[in-house]
Amino acid sequence: MNTAFTDRFGIRYPIVQAPMAGGPTTPEMVIAVSEAGGLGSLAGGYVTPDVLSQQISVVRANTDNPFAVNLFVPANPNVTADAQAMWDALQGAREALGIFTSMPAWNADDHFLEKVQIVLSQRVPIVSFTFGIPDAAVLHRFKEEGRLLVGSATSVAEARQLEASGMDAIVAQGSEAGGHRGTFFGDGRPTLIGTIALTPQIVDAVNIPVLAAGGVMDGRGLAAVLALGAAGAQMGTAFLRAKESGASALLQRALVEREETETVVTRALTGKYVRGFHTTFIEQLEKGEVPIPDYPIQHALTSPIRKAAAASGEASFMSLWAGQGHRMAASLGAGDLVVRFAQEAAEIFARFSE
Repeated sequence: MNTAFTDRFGIRYPIVQAPMAGGPTTPEMVIAVSEAGGLGSLAGGYVTPDVLSQQISVVRANTDNPFAVNLFVPANPNVTADAQAMWDALQGAREALGIFTSMPAWNADDHFLEKVQIVLSQRVPIVSFTFGIPDAAVLHRFKEEGRLLVGSATSVAEARQLEASGMDAIVAQGSEAGGHRGTFFGDGRPTLIGTIALTPQIVDAVNIPVLAAGGVMDGRGLAAVLALGAAGAQMGTAFLRAKESGASALLQRALVEREETETVVTRALTGKYVRGFHTTFIEQLEKGEVPIPDYPIQHALTSPIRKAAAASGEASFMSLWAGQGHRMAASLGAGDLVVRFAQEAAEIFARFSE
């Protein structure tokens, strides 16, 4: 199943396992996907530089195939008095979970430059970026050393900027996708164009491979986006129930038990728009009188609550990121999923060619 993406990136199947920050993506998942012929992707967001370095070492020791590391492009939050007001407003939630701590600090750049140096020094072959485009000096360093770069777009305008910056491929993130929206251009509102509409428009607008993301859950979805002109698919929610997944038991249960209508796009929990399952905590924050601070401030303020909730099994306070196709997530090994998706897509194309 050769495409412009598989040829350029040296993989067998046009399937990228999405880098899901916060725990779902594990080194074992990345290894399994890359060993099966897809492109496994470590999530560099939220982890410390030391942890990222350790995870890269684990992956390198267990596969000779290409893999990627994803980095969050630094944010420029609007620091206002909203942070203290929000912290005070969260007091009730903290008390309900037995959390007694002072207001946490936040790191606006997620140790970005340290992580860039780690990725360079450990010779990671492919680097992807979320939340925008790094500055030219960073991109130049990667290009100088022959690294392949991937950006994420939610609109044609963003895709054109990514191509102009020197990216080697673009993820077209449709509105169905779980997790944070990659929107970085415009007035701050989420760009919510569906995958089936967004993908061909970006394909027509750029001259580099496009990976479709959002609602692609199996070989049917893979075949569909390839037919739209994509050179592959980036799939995240499809791997949340994989054997190697680090997703919590509560999230994995929600994937099966909750309706396809129960995901929402909100900035209540982190300050950036993100798709996940609706919770009472989200509803309380959205209906509250205190303005929601920008990312990563809100992420830092709610993080103690969400972590404590996960530890105690209080799903109503957790961040349960998932895409709209969550009910199709299958419980198999990540490598087995890659092979299954590729075989299903190949069978579909074979039927149409008869």
